[in-house]
Amino acid sequence: MIQVAVMGYGTVGSGVVEVINTNAAGIEREQKDDMKVKYVLDLREFPGDPVQSILVHDFDVIVNDSEVDVIAETMGGLHPAYEYTKRALEAGKSVCTSNKELVAAYGAELLELAKNNDVNYFYEASVGGGIPIIRPLNYALTAEIIEEITGILNGTTNYILTRMKNEGLEFDEVLKAAQELGYAEKNPEADVEGYDACRKIAILCSLAFCHQVDYKDIYTEGITKITATDIKYANACGRSIKLLASGKRDGEDVYAMVAPFMIDAQNPLYMVNDVYNGILVKSNMLGDTMYYGRGAGKLPTASAVVADMIDAARHKGATEKFLWDKKKLEVADMSHCRNRFFVRMEGTREEVLAKGAAYFGKVEPLASVAAGEAAFITGEMEEAEFEEAAKKAGGVINRIRVK
Repeated sequence: MIQVAVMGYGTVGSGVVEVINTNAAGIEREQKDDMKVKYVLDLREFPGDPVQSILVHDFDVIVNDSEVDVIAETMGGLHPAYEYTKRALEAGKSVCTSNKELVAAYGAELLELAKNNDVNYFYEASVGGGIPIIRPLNYALTAEIIEEITGILNGTTNYILTRMKNEGLEFDEVLKAAQELGYAEKNPEADVEGYDACRKIAILCSLAFCHQVDYKDIYTEGITKITATDIKYANACGRSIKLLASGKRDGEDVYAMVAPFMIDAQNPLYMVNDVYNGILVKSNMLGDTMYYGRGAGKLPTASAVVADMIDAARHKGATEKFLWDKKKLEVADMSHCRNRFFVRMEGTREEVLAKGAAYFGKVEPLASVAAGEAAFITGEMEEAEFEEAAKKAGGVINRIRVK
């Protein structure tokens, strides 16, 4: 009998209990043993829920029980999740988590602590919900040099941008609808300002480039400034606007950022719509590989947590390899990163294109979709070079990077 505990009985935690109970036969077949949830830790009571019979309010009950080998941490947030995870690992218990905030902030430290105690710290569910991406980076792609990893990592923003594209709606209208449907939080800042995607790309970059990438060092820009007019321009030129989180090598430098991009239909991420996530990995020998699916939600995320729990039970007493160490990787200064830019400017078409040529060099004119303005796409240029040109030109309404 494999005895496990679940910390946090919210959306994902209740999903973990449901997956273990519903798929008990499959887990037993895989493990050659039963998996039983012995404890669920939460401050609340759940009268009428069967979980009430195994509910505890004191973490010490779990950490001091020698029969518990694996713990699912689905509490969210940094504290007390960090302290509980540390104590669990030090007590010789493996921990499996969906907590992207914790993994982004303390992943390298917790992995090292797990190794020192011959247990495991698994975090597949922290990025992309139920989409397998951590294991491919840790195992399947270890013969490769990862050159770039780019993803649509937040379902809320992707849902908003998809509806804006398909229905011509403004951001505020779609955000309200997303909140009513439960796709966006009452306070949506973490999603719409890009902070959620930032923590996820920090985790992926730390794995891809083998050293700690601090999410605080990653340039992050959300989607709150995207308008229905921007969407019209994108539609008119056969492109789609997506919030992309990316990390890439450029010689000796590594750039990392989160920002809206216009992408065309040749990009595999173009067709990733609604609440779905997609992750594109470019490596030196294999080339492009794509990972796609539901990036969030109760059962998809819980399924990934339980898969980690099964793996942790299977490797009891041994630490699985990991590619992420505590040495900090200094992210390159974004001002030197090179991109193309979609630019909207005030004025007649002739005036705007003349300014574009004068300040930005050769530009690609776009069909006008609104009165009193026009738009173009620049050639590739450094971020700092673009900002200087935009300042000199004046009259810029909006700008979006272009892949």
